[in-house]
Amino acid sequence: MEGMQPYLIVILVQAIYGVMYLLTKVALNHGMNSFVFVFYRQVIATVVLVPIAIIFKGKDALKVSPAVFLKMFMLSLFGITGALNLYGVGLRYTSSTLGAASFNTLPAMTFLLGVLLRMEVVKLKSLSGTAKIVGIVVCLGGAMTYAFYKGPRLLSWSHHDSVARKDSQHSNNTWITGTFILLCGNILWSLWTVLQGRVLKEYPSKLLFTAMQCFLSAIQSFFVAIAFEHDFSPWKLGFDVGLLAVAYCGIVVTSITFYLQAWVIEEKGPVFLAMFTPLSLVINVILSMFLLGEAITLGSVCGAVLLVCGLYIVLWGKNKEAGRSEIHQERQMTVLESTASEVV
Repeated sequence: MEGMQPYLIVILVQAIYGVMYLLTKVALNHGMNSFVFVFYRQVIATVVLVPIAIIFKGKDALKVSPAVFLKMFMLSLFGITGALNLYGVGLRYTSSTLGAASFNTLPAMTFLLGVLLRMEVVKLKSLSGTAKIVGIVVCLGGAMTYAFYKGPRLLSWSHHDSVARKDSQHSNNTWITGTFILLCGNILWSLWTVLQGRVLKEYPSKLLFTAMQCFLSAIQSFFVAIAFEHDFSPWKLGFDVGLLAVAYCGIVVTSITFYLQAWVIEEKGPVFLAMFTPLSLVINVILSMFLLGEAITLGSVCGAVLLVCGLYIVLWGKNKEAGRSEIHQERQMTVLESTASEVV
């Protein structure tokens, strides 16, 4: 049973994300302002994480140099505040299914940004390097298919058919814009993923790093929300789906999922976690069809297939390259050991 734990936990993580897309979309459909939603989400995450960080790290939690603090502030600004707000706007214009599908472009975008920033190397003459480039192109092709082609309906839940028609009509006018906004949010999130590795070298505690970014993002999100929403009536939270979505994203997604993902990466590595990313899309498609009446179209199926295939091609290339690097290091160690024995 212990051998099954990583599989069960990674499935749970993707299920949590699948529900997150659905709850966020429902809250936005019921009139909740997307900028206010991000603010409350980050406030709850801060309330949960900061006390935990102080309890476990004590006085070290307050020891941050001005230079590192500035880097954290900038990372929070574009990587969390910017990305989440763009995601909220894009989700309002599209669907929870597209939001889940766009998440599959993150590994490809992260790799592409790593190449542009010279943090990743692409060997075009190698099979792994070619695979990563092909995977990126296929991922982008899947996103474009989602944006520009819907096609005939393949499946829909008749009980919510009127709601589905309403959402479809709304999406036809804004779908392309929403897709572009979602991709911009993913670019910011990928850039945050690439750059935070450098900051973690100066501030290695992941718990404190996450708590501090949530705190800074809550402050930034407040000013963003104030700038876009001058009326304070949308700020009122009632006992409805808006409060449920905010609490779920702030507590379950930011706090619990962070720990679970860290545990999976430590046990099985980041590639293992990334390989299960499409599962959140599958879960969201099923939930959205039955609960929101979102129809499954030919375009969404083709786009999802391309996104998932592109993701696995990129992961295969990175895994192949990592394996080759390990073999090369082992050979170097063998040569050094044999040389040392000859000297002795």
